Amino acid sequence: MIEQAMATALAASAAAVGVSSPNPPVGAVILDADGTVVGVGRTQPVGGPHAEVMALREAGPAARGGTAVVTLEPCNHTGRTGPCAQALLDAGVAAVHYAVADPNPQAAGGAAALAAAGVTVVGGVAEQQARRGPLRHWLFRQAQGRPLVTAKIAATLDGRIAAPDGTSVWITGPESRAHAHAQRAHLDALVIGTGTALADNPSLTARRPDGTLHAHQPARAVLGHRDLPADATLRDGAAPLVQVRSHDPRDVLAALPDALWILVEGGPAVLGAFLAAGLVDEVQAYLAPTILGDGRAAVLDSSVTTLAQAHHLRRESIAVLGEDLLITLSAH
Repeated sequence: MIEQAMATALAASAAAVGVSSPNPPVGAVILDADGTVVGVGRTQPVGGPHAEVMALREAGPAARGGTAVVTLEPCNHTGRTGPCAQALLDAGVAAVHYAVADPNPQAAGGAAALAAAGVTVVGGVAEQQARRGPLRHWLFRQAQGRPLVTAKIAATLDGRIAAPDGTSVWITGPESRAHAHAQRAHLDALVIGTGTALADNPSLTARRPDGTLHAHQPARAVLGHRDLPADATLRDGAAPLVQVRSHDPRDVLAALPDALWILVEGGPAVLGAFLAAGLVDEVQAYLAPTILGDGRAAVLDSSVTTLAQAHHLRRESIAVLGEDLLITLSAH
């Protein structure tokens, strides 16, 4: 029963990734005294209610004497909203099961406060699933003090992102593009260089297959000194635009202080700069079943001159997207 409720809470929290930043994307489930699900909630956009409060609102009086199942230890501090531990106590829940202890010293202590008030508290439920799942980026920021950075490569089998004549549209198939857009709807920011911005005039929005925009749009960060033209699509107001007048990837991270998850889309020099700076935590490589034999390389990194200096990665997963492959690799 608790395991099933935690699975529901994890699924709810997935929808909050990117939306709740800089707060953690948390999911919560309320079971009544008989073990029936009476409330499900997830963290709302910053300044809004946390997951426990949303679940308690749905549960109403049925929460009294029941059980709360939460992906992160309920907070015990007052920020933009009140402490979730107190909200659970006010609702009269008898037990709280959570997955991950809160590593933030300002917010931690909810488990102890609940236990001191006589609530049965159990931690570590499905902890690894929660750590590897929706909480991953927030936990990374808590530990490292910066957002998790994913580098995206969409290329042919021989690592080309454009033909010798410069054509590059639709190297990967529609399934890969749909996957990338669905992921954009959960990112905090996308990063490209001014070269890509000027050459391609991209929108960098998160779009559904029918072309409509997802509710959440990541910030669009452009790295480089050149100005964007006044009529650039990136200036359309569909999502925040952050222009970073620098070639240093660290300046991008500084310009996005609340970001939990950043995707670097390129071009090749920008990807290379992030790799050379040691600021790539994972790589997502969309590979099309195509060989060009020549053309523009996916990554340019002049710091690598011998095989011993190559960036070695660890394979995490392989997914089939139509005719393409998506290979996800960890840099740690």
